Parts: sequence; structure tokens; C-alpha cells
Amino acid sequence: MNELIKISSNENDEQVVSARELHKGLGLKKQFSDWWKQNSKLIIEHEDFEGVLVSVPYNPKYPDKTQQLQDYALTIDTAKHLAMQSQTEKGREYRSYFIQVEKAWNSPDMVMKRALQIADKRVIALQNENNQLQLETSVQKQQIAELQPKASYYDLVLQNKSLLSVSKIAKDFGKSAVWLNKFLHELGVQYKQGDTWLLYAKHQDKGYTQTHTHVIDSEKSRVSTKWTQKGRLFIYDLLKNNGILPLIELEDIA
Repeated sequence: MNELIKISSNENDEQVVSARELHKGLGLKKQFSDWWKQNSKLIIEHEDFEGVLVSVPYNPKYPDKTQQLQDYALTIDTAKHLAMQSQTEKGREYRSYFIQVEKAWNSPDMVMKRALQIADKRVIALQNENNQLQLETSVQKQQIAELQPKASYYDLVLQNKSLLSVSKIAKDFGKSAVWLNKFLHELGVQYKQGDTWLLYAKHQDKGYTQTHTHVIDSEKSRVSTKWTQKGRLFIYDLLKNNGILPLIELEDIA
């Protein structure tokens, strides 16, 4: 079956066509706005069609310069109705084409294919939700653990100083944040969940880090983990025990 007009699917899994493309394909002399005003009186918005804006070139010679025009996404039934209203041979051709499209769309193979696609999308969505929940749970555990230890005077002094990013600590040793994160992972200090590095349980209640969730918008948030001065001392001792010393003297490290 040769494509007579472009067929799309809307969010309700319904096949739709452009009213402007249908008008053009029917070869009608009446302008689109007048044709639509006359022929849309008996059809219902949000049931038979949805209004959409389309970008088209002002001039074919300058395709980069566009303008927005009002268009309408028609259901196949509505497109058949409008095609027959033209009372032309072309209209009957379009009606026959839409009938073939409907038969193909509702064939058992196509119904099964769409059902599988919907199931796949649902599985992916559930996996993403599960990954997000796991990350949130891990972050909450770490934040709770970070608040649990009773701080000594020494701890309070350290925690009152500024928090440090892993890149700042790595720079003291002439290393990158990527290298230091990997090194701490290999030593069993931290693990990566999503894009966030989190401490293993045995290190979470030592006051080495502070983890915060930053809201980006209504659907997105970002988790960041900063190291305390106590955590900086901990990393310093780990690297020193592995023969890695800072490039500069850390006067305020203790």
C-alpha cells in the first residue's frame, strides 16, 4: 500500500493525519482556513481532532526562516468524513486509503506489536523508577548515618570547617576526581549508584561526608556528596599508607 498521506500516532495510541496535508492532497481551491471553518462545524475538538501548531518556511528559497501555522491532528474517522465532504474523486481515493490504513492498524499482528511496545515502555519506566528509589534509599541511609555519631570536641571543630569536593582533595595530591573516586572504590570506601558516589555502610557513620539533594525542577533532582575535614584526614591517611603524599603541605588538615 503506497503512502497517500503521512500517518502519525498520538499519545492515546490513535492514528492521526494533518488537516493541512489532507486539504492539500485533496487539491481543493478554497483556502485552508475557509475550508476548515466550513467543514469543522460538525466535528468535536479533543474527540475528532486536536489543534496543533506547525512550523513552515516563509519562503521555499529560505528554509531556515519559518512561521507557525495552525493545524489540526485528525483521527482517521474524521479524515474519512472530511475527504467525502469534498465530493471529488480525490476524496473517494483518500477515503479508500484511510479504510485500508484502519484495517492494517487493527490487524492481529499490529495489535500484538503495539501491545508489546507498550509493555516494553512500561518495563523501562518501572526500571527507571526502581533505580531512582534505590538511589533515594541509599542516600537517605547515608544521611541518617552521617547524623548518628556523637561528635567529640575534635569532631566539632573539623565539621565546622568548610566542606570539600572530591576534586579539591584530589588536586592536593596531583590527581583527578575520577582517579580518586576510583581509588576509594577499589579500597572499599565507596560505591557508585547512578551518577552518585556513596560510602559503604562501615564508613557512613564516621562523619566523613555530608550528602545533600538539590531540586532542579519538579521532576529532576541532583545528589551531591561533599567531604568534611575529618573525611579529608581519612583520605589523607589512606593515600599516605599507600605511598601517596600531597604535593603541598596541608597546614589546616588537622
